[in-house]
Amino acid sequence: MTEETTAKVMAYKESVKNKAEELVMKNFPAKIVLLNEILDTPLFNIDPLHEIRCELGIGAPDPVLLEAASFDPATKKRKVEDVVGTKVQILPDGNTIHCNAQIKQMIQIVKPHIWKLVEDTNLLKMWIAFLIPKIEDGNNFGVSIQEDTLAEIRTAESEAAAFFDQISRYYSSRGKLVSKVAKYPYIDDYRETVNELDEKEYVSLRLVLCEVRNHYSSLHDIITKNFDKIKKPRSSNVTSLY
Repeated sequence: MTEETTAKVMAYKESVKNKAEELVMKNFPAKIVLLNEILDTPLFNIDPLHEIRCELGIGAPDPVLLEAASFDPATKKRKVEDVVGTKVQILPDGNTIHCNAQIKQMIQIVKPHIWKLVEDTNLLKMWIAFLIPKIEDGNNFGVSIQEDTLAEIRTAESEAAAFFDQISRYYSSRGKLVSKVAKYPYIDDYRETVNELDEKEYVSLRLVLCEVRNHYSSLHDIITKNFDKIKKPRSSNVTSLY
């Protein structure tokens, strides 16, 4: 390893430490305040819940009267040539079935904060990893604080990553239900299930934003309370037992 490479690595480590300390001390409080302001906006305080519902724009086609069909006396089944099919639901003028506009707007607001939490926790992981001293016997209380804090950061990171999967599953589930409505327009249960799914996603998105805010709050709290021990886990002055 050349001296130039070593210098670049050390500079990278130092930049991580500086960014992480600024992140915790300055950016986290500002982020907590911002998330609280978003949670107080009308979009995240819809009541009653049924106001989140939206019209699908899928009407029921005119009913089709089936003519009396003849049956094969041998099999007692309707003859194939006498079976009359139903009309296929076609949307006029090439229109598409839009997603729930309010839910989509909420997702566009929530996703950047989820991704930012993933990035921030990744930076904090590296910061504490660089601060952990070499393994020695005794005087490891500060190291245990570092490890506990690191565990909290990893939990926040994994939960934030899982929130992305929740959003993609919502669109997939709703698309399947809407296709059922288009295929079976006379069955109101499918339409009602779409409405229930929208209400459920609204509650989930608000809870997700609350959880992101809570992760920032808890990480800021635990790090600031133990900041000295995290930065200097071992005291340079060890009291003699003799």
